[in-house]
Amino acid sequence: QAQLVESGGNLVQAGGSLRLSCVASGRTFGIMGWFRQGSGKEREFVAAIRWTSGITYYADSVKGRFTISRDNAKNTVYLQMNSLKPEDTAVYYCAAKGDGFISTTSAAVYDYWGQGTQVTVSS
Repeated sequence: QAQLVESGGNLVQAGGSLRLSCVASGRTFGIMGWFRQGSGKEREFVAAIRWTSGITYYADSVKGRFTISRDNAKNTVYLQMNSLKPEDTAVYYCAAKGDGFISTTSAAVYDYWGQGTQVTVSS
């Protein structure tokens, strides 16, 4: 059974950094993504990566600050978050799908989800 398990969320001051991890198991995926959902907000796309090529895609709000990467040997996807802002505060979710366009940002096209990890950025 496919499973995604996130870790790495924490409380950090504005300007700080965090690295989130997502371990995938149970099957192979074509595209991995990170989404986030702030309190009272809709879930929004953050970044995605294609497992085979490593091609990445980012939301404009995080471009230049966040980096998504993967370690194929460990079946793990990372989200390095730098220059964090209070508005980055949210529950961050790892997601996966078999294939498709990496630039499709809708959460509806992702088939598998992790349980989420809380990131809180204090001002």
